[in-house]
Amino acid sequence: MSSDEIAVSVEELSKRYGDVDALAPLDLEVPAGESVVLVGHNGSGKSTLLGMLAGVLEPTEGTAAIHGCTVDSIAARRHRSWLPDTPVLYDDLSVREHLEYVSRLHGDCDEAVNDDLVERLGLVDRYDDLPSQFSRGLRQKTAIAVAFCRPFSVLLVDEPFVGLDAAGRSAMLELLAESVDNGASVVVATHDPAVIERFERGVVLENGVLVHDGPAGSVHEYLTVDDRRSG
Repeated sequence: MSSDEIAVSVEELSKRYGDVDALAPLDLEVPAGESVVLVGHNGSGKSTLLGMLAGVLEPTEGTAAIHGCTVDSIAARRHRSWLPDTPVLYDDLSVREHLEYVSRLHGDCDEAVNDDLVERLGLVDRYDDLPSQFSRGLRQKTAIAVAFCRPFSVLLVDEPFVGLDAAGRSAMLELLAESVDNGASVVVATHDPAVIERFERGVVLENGVLVHDGPAGSVHEYLTVDDRRSG
């Protein structure tokens, strides 16, 4: 597979905190247009891996690239959109201002795209309100809109369904599917077993070690009984 076809490339990537290996040396490639679900218990290394791919965590060793560009480069930032597990929003900007600001940073502000996102996520009545005053669920919906209002070819998402109601969950799944249909690579970490088979490929981490990499449906055997009930 040529370098142009590899969206995410990881070689011997690791993260250590003192004597604790948050992520053991890992090799991973994600082709362009593939959807990947990351599965593992709390502390398994999912968020650590995504944080390093997003350029917000410094690796201890190894390398990571987005379309051949190092993750901390401007070129990688152009390709990548990042939705962390906790919404990161400005206290003094409304929903509308968030979308206008982020979309202009990455090109022209397409008001039709922003309006569509707000409608699909059920934020129309809160468009000019400050997310700092929102509930956890509304803040999550705002963060989703911010992640999708800009162009990207790689989307990194950490636990997107936390705090979402049924309508928000449905909208998020639709947006993920549409992104893949449009050629983007999507890597999503989730504890939600009900959505696993929405993805093509499943990667399982345990205690910072990759223990399985295969079709998404095959990761169910790594879930505990409680995991399965939670879905």
